[in-house]
Amino acid sequence: MTSVLVVDDDPTVLRIVETVLRSGGLDVDTRTTGPDGLRAAHERLPDCAVLDVSMPGMTGLEVCRALRDDAETADVPILLLTGRGQWLDVASGFDAGADDYLVKPFTAQDLLTRVEALTAPGGDTYE
Repeated sequence: MTSVLVVDDDPTVLRIVETVLRSGGLDVDTRTTGPDGLRAAHERLPDCAVLDVSMPGMTGLEVCRALRDDAETADVPILLLTGRGQWLDVASGFDAGADDYLVKPFTAQDLLTRVEALTAPGGDTYE
């Protein structure tokens, strides 16, 4: 079963993302802080990570960079999930190493399609 690590400090968003991904048949591990997300990624390497950009303490961009800088987690596909949709925000996300960027609000189908594309064999982009 495909595993997805979801890190978001907002419990409502976390629950929605978890529900959508589980409904798609994915195994979901949720965390509420960047450091907890990094620990979880090292305890059990996920097939994909969905990271909220705006989190206190350690942002999703910082988590993304840390995952990319570690040889063990460097190849995990990363989807950034955020309310920030300006082109500079998107560019910052890709500069941090994200494979995809989804702006809130999003549809359940869009989230599921993007995660499925990132976890498909040989897939790191959606079309």
